[in-house]
Amino acid sequence: MVRRVAVVGAGVSGLAAIKCCLEEGLEPTCFEQSEDIGGLWRYTDQAEEGRASIYRTVFTNSCKEMMCYSDFPFPDDHPNYMHNARLQHYICKYAEHFDLLRHIRFKTLVTKVKKRPDFSVTGQWEVVTQKDGKEETAIFDAVMICSGHHVYPNLPLTEFPGIQKFKGCYFHSREYKEPEKFRGKKVLVIGLGNSGCDIAVELSTVASQVYLSSRSGSWVMSRVWDNGYPWDMLIITRFRTWLGNILPRALSDWLYVRGMNRFFKHENFGLMPLNTTSRKEPVFNDDLPSRIACGVVVMKPNVKEFRETSVLFQDGTVQNDVDVVVFATGYSYSYPFMEDDSIIKSRDNQVTLYKGILPPQLEKPTMAVIGLVQSLGPIIPTADLQCRWAVKVFRGRGDLNQPLFFLSSLPQRYGNSTTLQTDYITYMDELASAIGVKPNVLKLLLTDPQLALEVIFGPCSPYQFRLMGPGKWSGARKAILTQWDRTLR
Repeated sequence: MVRRVAVVGAGVSGLAAIKCCLEEGLEPTCFEQSEDIGGLWRYTDQAEEGRASIYRTVFTNSCKEMMCYSDFPFPDDHPNYMHNARLQHYICKYAEHFDLLRHIRFKTLVTKVKKRPDFSVTGQWEVVTQKDGKEETAIFDAVMICSGHHVYPNLPLTEFPGIQKFKGCYFHSREYKEPEKFRGKKVLVIGLGNSGCDIAVELSTVASQVYLSSRSGSWVMSRVWDNGYPWDMLIITRFRTWLGNILPRALSDWLYVRGMNRFFKHENFGLMPLNTTSRKEPVFNDDLPSRIACGVVVMKPNVKEFRETSVLFQDGTVQNDVDVVVFATGYSYSYPFMEDDSIIKSRDNQVTLYKGILPPQLEKPTMAVIGLVQSLGPIIPTADLQCRWAVKVFRGRGDLNQPLFFLSSLPQRYGNSTTLQTDYITYMDELASAIGVKPNVLKLLLTDPQLALEVIFGPCSPYQFRLMGPGKWSGARKAILTQWDRTLR
């Protein structure tokens, strides 16, 4: 019988894990190596070892109605997209509202997680922690790993010949905080992800020139979509997902590419993805096309070779007098505290997890990896539902007898992906069905047609997974029917 649960990390996933454990009558103990909650969203002036790091001007890519915890909406007066400081404030309010802080041990580093000798019978884990130089060992019935995947920078220097000869300065985007020290410099940013584009746009306001190098291109979307509404409230709907699933693949791909090119033609801006029908997560940046149009950001192909002060690109062009190179080349996932790293990592550095959560080869399902799934959807409600599913499994109430549904990571732009790629609504419904919280649309059409139409054609906001079943929230219906009001507010 699972009772005591160790939660590693007190970011958005860790807090959801604590709350879900408490709701199921479990006893969570959360270990957080820093002095505060928030994980990725807690800004610090210096990148800290073993912790995710963001730059000062990071804003959310998902709007407030789509990215909140499913039973804790953002205040009405908050903007649709938030600066990291405001999101951190919301995270603190969530922890305070549900009284989660008393279950967290701060400044405590998890150094080892290993199976007990009798694991095949008990499913128990030995967790070793360190605080103020003192080591402590405790036994837990289950472990929830919520340490995120933006901690260990992927710096693939071997892929860039001549980097050792380069006389300028180079570093990973994890170290970047603000633009002022790059005033008047020529900067090359390598990597066309969200961080690379954000940093290139921000540096273009102070640098003499910014070059943005991409190996394979990417779709670039604006946060502001049709009629000025948030992109995700218009795109992440049950109706669109259903339509995408029934249309022939060729037609679906054509519509996808047409939709992505609706505001500007990617080909003309040097941004066109090599695989045009790839549904990998697009980049969200409202300013990049205009920065390219103004000439302050120049798109470049992949780097072929570095020289002392110049860079040779794959198309044969050379850029002289480059002062700084920022490698926005993503992150490698790592769980250094796992004594047996094959539990999570399978061959070729790939991840395979049942439902994107459970390591499949465990004799007992008493470990959950939260927040490693990536979809065209917000992470907070995804992690929230993953935790609700995981604790049900720990208690023996989750449906593990469904057809096996594994997620494996897909190759990404540099090296291997650190995340598991999936469709947002399909994945959320899969978890919700297993624990009895998926909205019953047919029943709603008969009993509450107004709500049913909003559930089908409106945004698939997190409140939908609190309408019925275990964990039902009395405010969910009202939250769904007033979500557009809060967006306009």
